[in-house]
Parts: sequence; C-alpha cells; structure tokens
Amino acid sequence: MPGKIDEAQVRHIAMLSRLELTDAEVAEFSHQLSDILAYVEQLNQVDTTDVEPTAHPLPLRNVMREDEPDEPIGVEAALANAPQRAASFFKTPKVIEQDSA
Repeated sequence: MPGKIDEAQVRHIAMLSRLELTDAEVAEFSHQLSDILAYVEQLNQVDTTDVEPTAHPLPLRNVMREDEPDEPIGVEAALANAPQRAASFFKTPKVIEQDSA
C-alpha cells in the first residue's frame, strides 16, 4: 500500500470525480489522505488472528417499514424542486468522457 498520496493523484481523483479544487485544497487533501493511509497501515500491523470477522460492530437489525406499493407522487410533485426541467422530465447536462492522460 503506498504510504503517501501526492498532489498529482489528488488532482486525478478530483478530475474523475468532476471536482474543482484549489491548489490549497489539493495540498490539504494530499496531506489528509496520506495521514489516513498511514493510520490504515498502522491498523494492518495489529494481530487479529483470534478476532471473529463481523459485518458491523453493533447488533443492529433492519428497522425499515415493509415495502408496500403506494400511489406515485405525480410528475409535478416529483419535479417541483428540479433545477431544470424539459416538459415532464428532469433536464441534466450532457456528460462527455474525458481522457485521463
């Protein structure tokens, strides 16, 4: 596992995520992500041979309601807070693939 995330890697991840970061944010995130990797590496050194794997550390259960069909909310209600719409559809910007080179 690499021990340091450099600014080029942060910029690449930002480009893939379509995030615009300032130079200060790139430097800050590079430092923060490197600290996270260092901590994960520290955790990897802990002996867990007698620790049983768990999906979650707490005994949780699903508390959601039953999934029952209901009346749809309707086009006007669904689009009420849409930033842009075209007739009865959400209008979104076109996404164009960008080379990562």
